[in-house]
Amino acid sequence: MPRILSFLCAVFLTLATAQFSFAAPIVLKLGHIAEPENPYGQGADHFAKLVKERSNGAIEIKVYPSSQLGNQRDLVEGLTLGTVEMTLTGTAVLGNFVPEVSIFDLPFLFRDVQHAYKALDTIGMALCNKGQNRGMITLAIWENGVRHMTNNVHPIVTPNDMKGLKFRVMEQPVYIAMMKALGASPTPMAMSELYTALQKGVIDGQENPLAHIATKRFFEVQKFLSLTGHTYAPEPVLISVAAWKKLSPDQQALIKKAAEDTRDWQRQLCRDMEGKFLKVIKDSGKCQVNDNVDKKAFAEATRKVWDLYIKRFGDANIKAIVAIQ
Repeated sequence: MPRILSFLCAVFLTLATAQFSFAAPIVLKLGHIAEPENPYGQGADHFAKLVKERSNGAIEIKVYPSSQLGNQRDLVEGLTLGTVEMTLTGTAVLGNFVPEVSIFDLPFLFRDVQHAYKALDTIGMALCNKGQNRGMITLAIWENGVRHMTNNVHPIVTPNDMKGLKFRVMEQPVYIAMMKALGASPTPMAMSELYTALQKGVIDGQENPLAHIATKRFFEVQKFLSLTGHTYAPEPVLISVAAWKKLSPDQQALIKKAAEDTRDWQRQLCRDMEGKFLKVIKDSGKCQVNDNVDKKAFAEATRKVWDLYIKRFGDANIKAIVAIQ
């Protein structure tokens, strides 16, 4: 009898193991708007690789770059509805759903990228986590980059050079207010429409990190790049609450750790590639680069944009971010 029981137990364990081994992997779709060679596009692929390796193939992240699953607003809205599983998005777009995070798009908020990292990994995560009430969970905050301005009219050196220019901006109150403060005419537009709009002269200019300017080849249809460095753009990694609840605690921990490990890898990649993207733009001969921007004048001209945030949410978070050393 003991031998029979041992045999039956062995058979049961074998069948259970086989069933687990041949179970279909959990597949999560991750959509974003960047080109695959963009640092956060590469980050998405690196993240997917880590998750697959660490789960022994039990979890697969399928990455859909270049707006294949929609623009940023569509993707974030899909998270809230449970129709999109994962996305990377800027805080500028996320701020339309979790208004508090728009603090990170205030012009000239950070001293440098290291200051940004410290603020985002503490205050940033706390504010982004308010998104759980809207159906989304922030796993980590990656990087889009420092944003600069391009246009087809003239080099931008002082705020006066912005007057009358028609500039594409994201659909976000902070960016719209910033352009108005500089005397420019803000035109909200999805990234997928931007190249054609620049090419046809529908707008005069746009602002983005060097990675987007290079990989989306905006420099081909813009005559001037001015290194204004007016804002820093974080890139939160989001998963819908609906998709999260389908995962076991161990699977949740694995995915979160992979997102955090990718954060550090991806931020370093951004630092390593910034010079390369600038070289691509310069070497094209199509876009003149100027770095003699009066950033102090820009900071002074846009400081009143901070007041919009303070009136709605107070200044406690701004003071906390500025105080970080």
